[in-house]
Amino acid sequence: MAIEKVREYFRRRGIEDRILEFDSSSATVALAAQAVGCEENRIAKTLSFHVGDHVVLIVTAGDTKINNSKYKAQFGTKAKMLSFEEVEPLIGHGVGGVCPFAVNEGVVVYLDESLKRFETVFPACGSANSAIEMTMEDLEKYSGYKEWIDVCKIPE
Repeated sequence: MAIEKVREYFRRRGIEDRILEFDSSSATVALAAQAVGCEENRIAKTLSFHVGDHVVLIVTAGDTKINNSKYKAQFGTKAKMLSFEEVEPLIGHGVGGVCPFAVNEGVVVYLDESLKRFETVFPACGSANSAIEMTMEDLEKYSGYKEWIDVCKIPE
């Protein structure tokens, strides 16, 4: 189970006790916000894409959408999300629990600038009923991110 991979990953870093697990689903931004008790924009959703022969994760604020022109400028290609069937085998976490922690080797993680509006955000922890509260510094430290990018549009 992917949450166990994340739990072990965080155990080795001394923060496993910060994982939040819920009796209800947190598989969507709306459900996660309800479970955590925060605004939807503070849910750090992790989106998965094909970029050439690589798989990338982009962690974004819950209220954003990918801006296709910014994405193409960043990656040199059109945004192509992984299919439902591809997510778990390629990332190591299933849909609803995708997060930037304890992912499969070769998966590149990017953090979107939309997250910097918040002091803390809540990414998932490998299951459809988990989250962890993190500052931007925590997210940088524990996600193994490559760089901050700007590929989203924030609602007005």
